[in-house]
Amino acid sequence: MSEFRVKTKARAEFVDITAKVNHAVAAEGVAAGLCTLFVPHTTCAVIVSENWDPDVTTDTLTHLERVVPRDGGYRHGEGNSQAHILSVMLGTSINIPVESAKLKLGKWQGVMLAEFDGPRERTVSVSVVAAGRTGGR
Repeated sequence: MSEFRVKTKARAEFVDITAKVNHAVAAEGVAAGLCTLFVPHTTCAVIVSENWDPDVTTDTLTHLERVVPRDGGYRHGEGNSQAHILSVMLGTSINIPVESAKLKLGKWQGVMLAEFDGPRERTVSVSVVAAGRTGGR
């Protein structure tokens, strides 16, 4: 298992971390298996999204804001309830297959750190498990 840090620049943004994750996967030396990503934070998430057209991330953030408004009359005293809710909705971990020692993503897919309470420094944990064989055939 390894980890790396990501510095975010805005209150809400998606940061493409695909290259960093692929670097961590390659360092594990596993040709085929499963990569688990986890962020140990309650106000951000990790997702797979399109990483080619920046309008996709802009549209996604805009619509998440509509679904869970920043000023929604929440009781939490720190004022970041929206970030907590969005983290729960999107999730703090994902699994992605590994093939040829890198993430097996679709042509337009990338791994994103979804920041909802920035700017901050975040930690991403990367764990890779090698694929096993059963039955000997």
